Amino acid sequence: MSHPHRPRRGSIAFSPRVRAKSEVPRVRAWLETNSPSIQGFAGYKVGMTHIMMVDDHPKSLTAGMELAVPVTIIETPPMKVAAVRAYRKTSFGPKAAGEVWGNIDESLAKCRQVFKNHDVEAATSKITELIANDEIEEIRVVAYTNPAVVTGIPKKKPDVMEIKVGGKDISASFKYAISMIGSEFNAADVLSDGGYVDISAITQGYGTQGPVKRWGIQLQKAKHSRAGSVRQIGTLGPWNPSHISWRVPQLGQTGYHQRTEYNKRVLKIGKDGSEVTPSGGFMNYGIVRNSYILIKGSVPGPSKRLIRLRGAIRSKKIYPTAKPQIKHISTQSKQG
Repeated sequence: MSHPHRPRRGSIAFSPRVRAKSEVPRVRAWLETNSPSIQGFAGYKVGMTHIMMVDDHPKSLTAGMELAVPVTIIETPPMKVAAVRAYRKTSFGPKAAGEVWGNIDESLAKCRQVFKNHDVEAATSKITELIANDEIEEIRVVAYTNPAVVTGIPKKKPDVMEIKVGGKDISASFKYAISMIGSEFNAADVLSDGGYVDISAITQGYGTQGPVKRWGIQLQKAKHSRAGSVRQIGTLGPWNPSHISWRVPQLGQTGYHQRTEYNKRVLKIGKDGSEVTPSGGFMNYGIVRNSYILIKGSVPGPSKRLIRLRGAIRSKKIYPTAKPQIKHISTQSKQG
């Protein structure tokens, strides 16, 4: 009897496929830099279009030729720094050792409690003393977005997140972070045209789905389905041991998972949203009115989803890093 090749259906690398706890993705690793700087940014997914650009990959078969490239547009209004947090290294991972808060805006007060008796000088001196004793290993800023200026997002409540401050000198990084409290920073201050980023987002959710859609298993033949449904698995496993393995494809939450895509190229950082807005606006979004970023290829999540960007931590040296030559940005209507 032959032994047919039948690989398993669906990757179990992302198990358990549970619903994300928050729509703000969690970033666990950051790019190491020498000088103090904010290592990440966030924006809102608009949609996709295509551009005409010169292929600048040196080893490409179409090097020097004009290509049509699909791009994702992310609207990136300025973010603002609300506080600074210092983390000490422990055997259980980084633990917060202190934080310094500035004046909380009215928009930020909608999603967190306002500090009434926060002593800025005492908190600053405490962290400075810990840095002098070599107890602090990482400095982060508490930054938040400004969705109120984005007409395509139906909310005004900002999204709050922590972003690492780079630099090998912890004391210099802390001074830089303190100077940023209460001030705004743009995507151009963090990213550059032609650079590479890692993108984290929450994928589109589909609720509870069966094993056919969730794992991609085959439909049963009609004579094999005695329960009256062909969209189910043939067996849950053996009688003994009487335990269902987590590797068995079953129904459950599908989508709305956090996913990170590595080495996505930033093709352009623009200031005028009218350069990319098609006639009639983007489907399910509208008009881009703030600064924007063009990312080569696709990005996880539906339109209006929060997208977090950080410096690429797995970048390869063979990639081109110069500013790409964009010849044309399509603004053809997406509504047919």
